[in-house]
Amino acid sequence: MPEKILLDTDIGSDIDDAVCLAYLLAQPRCDLLGITTVTGEATKRAMLASALCRVAGAGVPIRPGAENTLAGAPSPQALAHQADRVARWPHDTDFPPGDAVDLLARTIRAHPGEVTLLTIGPLTNAALLFDRHPDVAPLLKALVLMGGRYTTEGKPEWNIRCDPAAATAVFAAPVPRLRAVGLDVTRQVYMDADSFSARCTTPLLRPVRDFAAVWFAERDGLHFHDPLAAATIFDDEVCAFTRGEVTVAADGATAWRPSAGGPHEVATSVFPDRFFAGYFGVF
Repeated sequence: MPEKILLDTDIGSDIDDAVCLAYLLAQPRCDLLGITTVTGEATKRAMLASALCRVAGAGVPIRPGAENTLAGAPSPQALAHQADRVARWPHDTDFPPGDAVDLLARTIRAHPGEVTLLTIGPLTNAALLFDRHPDVAPLLKALVLMGGRYTTEGKPEWNIRCDPAAATAVFAAPVPRLRAVGLDVTRQVYMDADSFSARCTTPLLRPVRDFAAVWFAERDGLHFHDPLAAATIFDDEVCAFTRGEVTVAADGATAWRPSAGGPHEVATSVFPDRFFAGYFGVF
């Protein structure tokens, strides 16, 4: 059976969000029920998402979500730089305002125990969902997030650091299954800009290649952070997971304590070749 997915994304900053959305739209086992956007210029991010959906011929509901943090401060991620390219592709410009969290809640309630919420940006929308609709978290099939750093040293990962309070709330939510895919594994899945661009020959990857030009203007390649998190929904063996408990510090640093009875599953290893075969194999 297809996997019912809700995607919460900050598409328009790191190119990996667009790379992830293209994968979901091409994945035959994905039933994409809705897309919400998060952080600054959320409507421009919705336009980028709609451009990919238009190419795919997919009528997916798209809603701009929270632009500020859970505490009401402006998001550290203010701009959707890739939106400079969206005018080159047909896209929607009008989206129902203020409906992102309610769209998530309505969809989850309509399919109890069947929906996976995939969050690939800061966790503000997800935290607002669980706060405003406390009945919804147990109705999910799973929550899969790209965020955090669990087995390696370094500064706090960006998605968690942008809204640590939201991350704290999400990790505390009574979700039946919460899987975290962090920098420990995603940084092992990398492709240089020329190699990636050369693979973007199918219709759905052409706008991604166009948006990626903004990203590659200052970088030599991309890490497949978000697409790897998505791939774990459809391939249980692309990453190995270990159960434990995640806590979030005020600065966004994540700590993880392995425990057989813990409430969270953390990705601890990855098979990059398997990921690349599965990712490009759907196009």
